[in-house]
Amino acid sequence: MGVWAFAVVCAVLTGLLSPPDRQLVWIGLSFAGCVIGTLCVQLATGRKEGYVDRVTLSLVGAVLVLAVATGIFALIGLG
Repeated sequence: MGVWAFAVVCAVLTGLLSPPDRQLVWIGLSFAGCVIGTLCVQLATGRKEGYVDRVTLSLVGAVLVLAVATGIFALIGLG
């Protein structure tokens, strides 16, 4: 859930601070940060059981959050 919250924060900051023609670049960088954050969090737990499931759940959630943000940016850009 922490990675999902990080993705939401990144999406909001991207929408507020980046120019519209660079938002897709920053969404990609946000996802890269989510991947690195996910791996750091999972390695810090030290648990082997369910590692792949936890990483997958974190990254799928981050992708969904950033996909929704990308859709919102696209709709705003059409107007």
